[in-house]
Amino acid sequence: MISKSKKNLFIIIFVILGMLLVLKFRDHNFQRAVDACVAGSKQLATITDLDAAKKFCEEQISKKD
Repeated sequence: MISKSKKNLFIIIFVILGMLLVLKFRDHNFQRAVDACVAGSKQLATITDLDAAKKFCEEQISKKD
């Protein structure tokens, strides 16, 4: 049987690993959101430059965080 202290240690390690995974993939999710925004903004006639569209999307997504 696992003692209570070992069980608590496993829970703490599990939580830390979960937090590390979330932090690691945060940039990936942000980049996917920017790519989707850029793809959607290609249909708008007001933004024709790819770099301008990417900058606009990054600013808009960062505002929501």
